Parts: sequence; C-alpha cells; structure tokens
Amino acid sequence: MTTTTPPTAPAVEFTSASKTYGSVRALDGLTVSLHPGETVALLGPNGAGKSTTLDLLLGLRNPDAGGRVRLFGTTPRRAVTGGRVGAMLQSGGLMEGVRVRELVELACALHPKGYPAERVLATAGITELAERTVGKLSGGQEQRVRFALATAGDSDLIVLDEPTTGMDVTARRSFWSAMRAQAAQGRTVLFATHYLEEADEVADRVLVLHRGRLLADGSAAEIKAMAGVRRIGFTLEAVPDGVLEAQLRALPGVGELHLAGSAVRLRSTDADATVQALYALGLYPRRLEVTGLGLEEAFVALTSRAEERAEKTDQRPAGQKAGIK
Repeated sequence: MTTTTPPTAPAVEFTSASKTYGSVRALDGLTVSLHPGETVALLGPNGAGKSTTLDLLLGLRNPDAGGRVRLFGTTPRRAVTGGRVGAMLQSGGLMEGVRVRELVELACALHPKGYPAERVLATAGITELAERTVGKLSGGQEQRVRFALATAGDSDLIVLDEPTTGMDVTARRSFWSAMRAQAAQGRTVLFATHYLEEADEVADRVLVLHRGRLLADGSAAEIKAMAGVRRIGFTLEAVPDGVLEAQLRALPGVGELHLAGSAVRLRSTDADATVQALYALGLYPRRLEVTGLGLEEAFVALTSRAEERAEKTDQRPAGQKAGIK
C-alpha cells in the first residue's frame, strides 16, 4: 500500500471538535487521535454523539469554530475524494434496481485506487450474490454489499457504522475476519456498534462517548478496569438467624444484590472490603468467586455513573438534555 503519510503520523485527529444544532450540543470538545493499523470501537448510548462524530470524520458536516478534524494531515473532504477513506453507513448507498455486481463494479470504477470487482466480491463474501438484484437482498446481505462498497479500493481508513446489524453469526465471523485482514495491512478501522461483545473481541482500542464528550479511551481491559466494579458470587449453606437481605445489601461497596436460594451474586466497588465484612457477619461463603465485569457491564456502569453526575450538575435547557445521535 502506497501512502504519503509517515507511519507514525495519526490517521485521524480531532482537536477540540464540537458541533451544535441550535441549543443542542451534540459533540463537546472532542480531542482524540487514531493511528494506522488500529481497530477502534466507538461506543456510547443513544444521543452520545457517535453519528455526529462520524459525520465530521467523513466531511458530511463541519465542526464549530475553534475545532478541527484532520485525516492524514488534510481535510476530511479531501481525504474522502482522494480515495483514502472507505465508509459503510447504516442505510443508503444502494440502488435497488441494479445487480450486486453492477453496483460493486461502479464503486470500483469510481474509486481513485479501485480493486477488480471480482476481488471485492470475494473479500466481502458475496460472490454468490453477484447476479442478484439489490432490491431482493435480505438485511444482512445488504450489509455485506455495503461492506463491499466500503472496501472497493485501496483506502487507508475504513469507517463502519453498525456494520453487522442483520448479519447471522457466520456472516459476522467472516466480516470481522476480513476486517482484521484490513488492519493487518496497516489500515485504520473505526466502527460504531451496539454489539459490545464485538468491541471486546475485535477492537484494539475502545472510545466511549457520553453526552458528546469522551468518557473513556483505552483497551477493552482498561475500560473494564475503569468501571471499578467487580462481581462476587458464593453460596451460603447455613445462614445464622437474623441475617437478612438488608445486611448483605449494607456490606461496604455493594451496589447490586441477587439472591436465588442459597446462591448469592452481587457487585461491589470494593471487593476486598466486601468479602472481609462478609466474614465479619459470621457468614462462611462457599465457592467464593471474585471476577471483573464484561465490557457491556463496564460500559453500563461507566455511562450510568456519568449520567448520575450530569443530572446533578446539568443546567442545560430541557430540550438540549435529550441530545441527538
């Protein structure tokens, strides 16, 4: 792959990038850089600013005054028109009356560094769909065609918005295998997703947005650690008289508690203190396990905590609190 950008130079740079729509601030001072070869997941609840971030990245909208977005040292629009960016959006981009092969051939012809259409069809796993009319495809098949369009040429950055929506398990595995191959060739892959297990398995790096601000930036393991919550599970074979559910809930650090017969499952922000206090109650837990949260649980913990803080200090107009994507 030929590129004029030094390997150490960022592929993407957001510098104090904000975007407002009337009284709504969809993105609030985003500063972040992405580098060649990284696979980056963009996460956030609805209204967090993910779609606005991708719009700015692709040059579909401009940041507010004082902010800047650069791709490979130039503007997003120049990078896109120069063929350095391939994008797979949630909807649009498909002409229903044409065959899949014709659509892919058009994308390859229009790309400044287009690949042969047969290669693109094979990489996207849609060779068997080549002669089918686009309007007769299932939702998952349409997503695979959009992927083909995003990888129709030798782009340095691939942007994916909810890429595996509608795909079955086999298609998802094939898709992410192809994406790993793209990153291995030095391309930057940025994807927004609601499937957090995909981010956990695939991404080198995870960005979490909340109310237009960057809430967390790190590996999946680092994001889990940031949540500061651990799961504790055990069984109680004999419960002394007077030990009530309220006493378990009152253990230091406990935020959630689930009881099912003799089985106890809880979450704690201070597992060591919780376990110590558990023994101090005169309880003797069996099969005690202390584990970290999964990425989805950590994501919920982080965003819920941020939402609670924001609600306490938020003085914005009611219409702005709703936010936009």
